[in-house]
Amino acid sequence: MQPIRERIVVKAGAGWMGMGRGAGSTALGFFQILPVFLCIFPAATSQCKILKCNSEFWAATSGSHHLGTEEAPEFCTALRTYAHCTRRTARTCRGDLAYHSAVHGIDDLMVQHNCSKDGPTSQPRLRTLPPGDSQERSDSPEICHYEKSFHKHSAPPNYTHCGLFGDPHLRTFTDSFQTCKVQGAWPLIDNNYLNVQVTNTPVLPGSLATATTKLTIIFKSFQECVDQKVYQAEMDELPAAFTDGSKNGGDKHGANSLKITEKVSGQHIEIQAKYIGTTIVVRQVGRYLTFAVRMPEEVVNAVEDRDNQGLYLCLRGCPLNQQIDFQAFRSAQGTEGRARRKGPSLPSSPEFFTYETAMAKCREKLPVEDLYFQSCVFDLLTTGDVNFTLAAYYAFEDVKMLHSNKDKLHLYERTRELGPGNTAPLGYPRALPALWVALVCLSRCWSVFL
Repeated sequence: MQPIRERIVVKAGAGWMGMGRGAGSTALGFFQILPVFLCIFPAATSQCKILKCNSEFWAATSGSHHLGTEEAPEFCTALRTYAHCTRRTARTCRGDLAYHSAVHGIDDLMVQHNCSKDGPTSQPRLRTLPPGDSQERSDSPEICHYEKSFHKHSAPPNYTHCGLFGDPHLRTFTDSFQTCKVQGAWPLIDNNYLNVQVTNTPVLPGSLATATTKLTIIFKSFQECVDQKVYQAEMDELPAAFTDGSKNGGDKHGANSLKITEKVSGQHIEIQAKYIGTTIVVRQVGRYLTFAVRMPEEVVNAVEDRDNQGLYLCLRGCPLNQQIDFQAFRSAQGTEGRARRKGPSLPSSPEFFTYETAMAKCREKLPVEDLYFQSCVFDLLTTGDVNFTLAAYYAFEDVKMLHSNKDKLHLYERTRELGPGNTAPLGYPRALPALWVALVCLSRCWSVFL
């Protein structure tokens, strides 16, 4: 199989650097990379809908690669509609770098194309697929089917699994199992083919327990197989399509090698990326999201600089200062458990669990007392939300479906390699992790645009 894959890069004349005078027909390049930019810099809160505005503009202008004089009025109408959308979400996007960058980009394009800020706007139009579109094709090139690209007598690929669920618990590609804090936005996967980022928020206002409320997946453009695609799920919103409304890899010949399938409406979707041999499962269980992936080792390790992939959680695990010592929690839960549940209640009025009642509840779904069982108990003690029992149950069901080694389905020893003085506290430090994530995001921004 060809190891060389296309990377998402910003060309000098197509990105933000090309937004000055004379950008001309290449100015739309900004909006070709804007979906990536918006996902690298997610909204500070889930109410910021800048991604939705972008996808509507992208749908309205898809196919407009060169702007002739006759197309200028239509393009100006699309820009005004986009600007109107950003104004509607301005209050909830304050302080969001992606939002402010989009606003400045729109203003620049309006000047370049002599668009008036006053004028007609239009409803966003969905991108229509041409007759015989690749969504119906079954003759994808061999390069777009990972397993078929291997020679008949070569060794089959080795598949690995990563999963994130609950409050939150991480199983890495190397079968390390950790319980982590990771409040805010964190990258699960960051390689040459796709990026996955999750956002974890407190289960209760002021709570120490967090869970996943937002998930963004970027599938990078690859040869004749797929166009760049972005999938985004949020709490109470699990779409069965990419952000541009499509369900496959676009207009390329092998686009059918990337497909979204809805298993249970609003609760369970599956994404098949055959061109990289990858299967992704996203669920909403209760109010929160779970994530599971099956991926070949070759794809897992396809990174530009492995030594600097410290925030690739599925590969590296959680940083030591973000890991929770489960044994220490068990010894402290008698004194801290009740304090964690003080304050406003969830709409579903969480129950009170002792260690014994939590074990009994988890045993109903997870009869084997492995780490999934222990995670279930942990989550009931920290949240009181019985839906976390189902989150652990479905996480293990996904392991059974996605893990290639059936002897490693159950894990019994929690992974936490700590040196002297590195014991992670039970409290959730807020300012430092938030600052850390912000600095990482900014560094990525400059590395992309400089």
